[in-house]
Order: sequence, then C-alpha cells, then structure tokens
Amino acid sequence: MGKNIRRWMPEGLKFMLVSSLAFALMSSCVKLVNTYNIPVLQIVAARAFISLLLSYADIKRKGISMWGNNKVLLTLRGVAGVLALMCIYYALTILPLAEANILQNLTPVFTAALAILVLGEKVHRSTVICIILSLMGLIITVKPGLLVSNANDLPAVGVMAALVGAAGSAIAYVIVKKLSASEDSSVIIFYFPMVALPVSLALLGNDIVMPDFEALTLLLLIGVLTQVVQICLTRAMQVEAANKVTAYSYVQIIFSMFMGGLFFNEIPSMWTWLGGSLIVAGALINVIGHSHPGRKSEKNARKSQKQNQSVTLESGSA
Repeated sequence: MGKNIRRWMPEGLKFMLVSSLAFALMSSCVKLVNTYNIPVLQIVAARAFISLLLSYADIKRKGISMWGNNKVLLTLRGVAGVLALMCIYYALTILPLAEANILQNLTPVFTAALAILVLGEKVHRSTVICIILSLMGLIITVKPGLLVSNANDLPAVGVMAALVGAAGSAIAYVIVKKLSASEDSSVIIFYFPMVALPVSLALLGNDIVMPDFEALTLLLLIGVLTQVVQICLTRAMQVEAANKVTAYSYVQIIFSMFMGGLFFNEIPSMWTWLGGSLIVAGALINVIGHSHPGRKSEKNARKSQKQNQSVTLESGSA
C-alpha cells in the first residue's frame, strides 16, 4: 500500500500536504489560544522567541555570520514580516479560519504589483488576469451583500487586518527576492524573529498574561508547527519545481475549512467557496503564466528555485 502511494504521489506533494496541514493546525492554535485571553502581540512574541532559537541554531550549524551584508534591507524585511504577522494573527482571532486563510492568499496580487513597481518586472497577461480574478473573489468573499441582500458580510476590521497582513507578506517577499542575491537564506530567516521579538514585546508592554498549562502548550505548538511548515516547504522546494509547490500549497485552504468546522463549528458559505475559488484560480494562473521551464537553463532554474525557497520559508507566517 505504502509503495503504491509513493508511486503516484510526487515527493513534493507529500511535503506540501504535511506543510499545509501544519499551517492549518498552527492557525487553529492561534485562534484557540486567543480564547484564553492571550493577547495577539504575546502570541507573536512567543512564536518569534521559538523561531529565534531555532534560526540561531541553524546559523551556528552553518558557521556563518548572523548579521548578513545588507543590514538595512534585512531589518526592513523583519519589520514588514512582523507587521504582516501581527495582522494575520489578529485576523485569525476575528474571522472564520477558512476566510482568514483565503484572504491571506491575496499576497500574490500585492506581490505582482510590487514586483512591477519596485523590481521593474514586465506586466504579463497572467498578472492582469490574476489581479482581476482576485479582486472579484475578494468582493464576493468579503461583501456578498453587494450581490445578494440577505448575505452576511465579513467583519470590516478583520478583513482590513487580513489585507494588511497579505500586503506586508508581499513586501517581505519582494525584499527577500532582492536579498537572495547577496544573503544566505538562514540569515534572512533569522532577521525576522530578531526584529519581531523586541517589537512585539515593546508594543505589548505590561499586558502580558501568564498562560496556564493549556495556553502554554498551544503557544509552544504554534512555534513548533511553524517550524514544521518551514522545513516541509524547504524540502518541497528542493525536490519539486517552484510553480508546482505553489499550486500544491492551496490545499491548506481545504485543511483550514476542515479545522474551522471541527474546532470552531464554522461552515463556509457558498460565497466563501466561490470567492476563494476565484482568488486561488487567479494566483495559479499567475504562477503558471510566469513559469517557462523550457526557456531556462538547468542552472538558472536551480538558482530561481533556491531564491524561491528562501522566500517561502516564511510565507506561512509572514
């Protein structure tokens, strides 16, 4: 049975299934730990602390400097990442799990726009289609009341937090793309918790809540599951083409819908399914449209894959 599964299931898909499941579980833990009155900033700080320890250990294992070359840009990557993470976690505490994850998948729209404006990339037809479909999906998911009078709109505060989180993730993505030419991926990853921990603690101030055993367990799980996401994403990128890995990653929405129903009794509406489908379709069209393996040499393909790997290491958590 196991051999048969290995024959038809690509190795990259197996790693992405584990990564997507870990991401959905991590999102559920964020939502659950907030019910113990743990502030969002404290959740961010706990996640950053665990990531800082693991990232530091990885840098020491490689025997490289933790400070990198472009310290200003690395710090900006950390700032964008912590802003995105705070907003994403806050959105998870307000919105249904599936809807929060669907809105997070608008990151490719912001990334495409920033790549054109900042990196000077060409405007592809697939990018235009991606933006149009994603905006249609956003409206249908967030404001179905514009189409049907008796439909329930999502909370505006949660939607804005999710959108800012997606935009922050896109900014971090573009910065990492620039940094990947001169910085080791482990250093890029290290700067995120190094910035996130003091920033979140400073903003938290005296509002720290002493967690009980269950809340502490959930906080630890958030850090551990995030690391599982990163490891499996890395392995998926090593054994599979980046465009295929991106396509596989959208299975996390299915897992999120299942977790939302299992833990929070959240049943996605027809509008969530329709809007989410348009957003995912737009993102996939953009990925496929930018993938031209036949025009790349094997060396360039590996270089592009390495860059994407360092980018996606934090994609599940800004």
